[in-house]
Amino acid sequence: MSDFPLAKTLLVGISGASGSGKSFFAHKLQTLLAPLSSIILSQDDYYQDLAMLSLHQREKVNFDHPDAVDFELLVHHLHFLRSGRQIEHPLYDFSCHTRRIETASAGPADVVLVDGILIFCHPACRDIFDYRIYIDTPLDICFIRRLHRDITERERTIDSVTQQYLQTVRPMFWQFVQPASRAADMIITDDAIFDDQILCVRDHILKILE
Repeated sequence: MSDFPLAKTLLVGISGASGSGKSFFAHKLQTLLAPLSSIILSQDDYYQDLAMLSLHQREKVNFDHPDAVDFELLVHHLHFLRSGRQIEHPLYDFSCHTRRIETASAGPADVVLVDGILIFCHPACRDIFDYRIYIDTPLDICFIRRLHRDITERERTIDSVTQQYLQTVRPMFWQFVQPASRAADMIITDDAIFDDQILCVRDHILKILE
């Protein structure tokens, strides 16, 4: 915690399409929040544990639908963090679509940044945030970034990434993610000026905490 702990932890949600720049934005913002203490949680680590299914069955799961996320656990952990407590959160293994055996400690912190495509789609999760940011990046840019990430970091093939994008990622974006942008307190539309917008968000967060 910082030398001047706050009365409560501030919860900030950062949403947008897959590949929109949510994680990049969160990490840049975190570096600017010092001397406040802050942590980043990823919705990706809260995917439902599918260990009871075969790998073939897991590969067919629609991970872009809200049902794929364990929102009950995520919201529970956010309540813990808001009260100044530490959590042990799951870590997700995308190579086999299951949670890892190990967990990670997080908190307490003055500010908790949560990034995820679906965090504004679930009412209890959406409403717990004190400030909500939506990053509105063109879908062609998002797809290029996702394709590069999944090939280099998750050992996917071009065909499998493209098929998933067309079958679930893009349709679920229009059905769930984009409509949920209406819940945002701030919409960021140009990542070319991310630095200026991150500073604006930082200043707004500090003002909330005054």
